[in-house]
Amino acid sequence: MNDYITIALTKGRLANRTMELLGKAGYYCEEMNEKGSRKLIFTNEEQKLRFFLAKGPDVPTYVEYGAADIGVVGSDIILEENRRVYEVLDLGFGKCRMCVCGPEKARELLQHHEMIRVTTKYPNIAREYFFNRKHQTVDIIKLNGSVELGPIVDLGDVIVDIVETGSTLKENGLMVLEEVCGISARMIVNQVSMQMKTRRVREIIRNVRDCLE
Repeated sequence: MNDYITIALTKGRLANRTMELLGKAGYYCEEMNEKGSRKLIFTNEEQKLRFFLAKGPDVPTYVEYGAADIGVVGSDIILEENRRVYEVLDLGFGKCRMCVCGPEKARELLQHHEMIRVTTKYPNIAREYFFNRKHQTVDIIKLNGSVELGPIVDLGDVIVDIVETGSTLKENGLMVLEEVCGISARMIVNQVSMQMKTRRVREIIRNVRDCLE
């Protein structure tokens, strides 16, 4: 299968947007349009391309270990997972913000660098932000579900999470207090593939970049 380029896509909206973009760049996979298909890997034999869908946090893992040559995933996952991959393109969609959020009363705690508790799905991003950028000591509590519950049930003072519209925050009496960074979909590449499949990988990157411009 060394002749093939394997691309890992993040399940859901990102996969759909990615396939639209790849289509504009001249890459496609009819197998992915088959309704009710239980296939795990979709192949375009003519273009020697393979595609598979994965959960966001797994995409950088597949790429780092060479199960995929190329991956498309949100930059929040790239920052959180910190895998050994090349980040080559900002695809410009899936835009949102990583923010520190909480009730209004928590604003003062942030301004005075007080010891606080932070609930989040992104402990590494939260740690980097508070420890290295703000130089504020915090107790980070990892949650897998609705982190907005943290301040509501007094598990934490603030949350670090992705904000799109902010409607969920507003409904629960929370607000954006500080912005950590902007988030968008990125293309990542396996380090060995960049060396061993240079021509094809760089061609895909170039053609996708041309569509973005």
